[in-house]
Amino acid sequence: MAFRQLAKYKHPILYGVSMAVLLFILKWLELRFLIMDHALEIYIGAIALIFTALGIWLALKLARPKVQTVIVEKEVYKMPSPDFTTNEAELEKLGLSKRELEVLQLIAEGLSNQEIAARLFVSLNTIKTHSSRIFEKLDVKRRTQAIEKAKRLNLIP
Repeated sequence: MAFRQLAKYKHPILYGVSMAVLLFILKWLELRFLIMDHALEIYIGAIALIFTALGIWLALKLARPKVQTVIVEKEVYKMPSPDFTTNEAELEKLGLSKRELEVLQLIAEGLSNQEIAARLFVSLNTIKTHSSRIFEKLDVKRRTQAIEKAKRLNLIP
């Protein structure tokens, strides 16, 4: 049944296939002449594409860090030794008052200025003044540096 219908439309199918082949040949010839007429431009474009791809690949290779840094944060619990004694000589040398030492200990506990002020029943500005004097006397710029130096000098446990 299907073969009969195919035989019935044999001439239009043959005509359609021959037209498609002719159209393909014409497009192929047009492309050939286009390439012949613009061969230099096509060659330059191909070289540009190759060098662009090479440049992108090289930039990605060079920009990637060779060493990967991994930062591991770990809490370290250090219990103060029961036989800790404050280094009085260093305390006198630095000129830290008892109140400044108390503020330094509270800073080492991790309290904020507001929390220290509330615990000592003083104003926030007083704590800021004490903190700046502590930093000046210990010759540091940050709270963490002050804590580290005070522990190194045995001022706080």
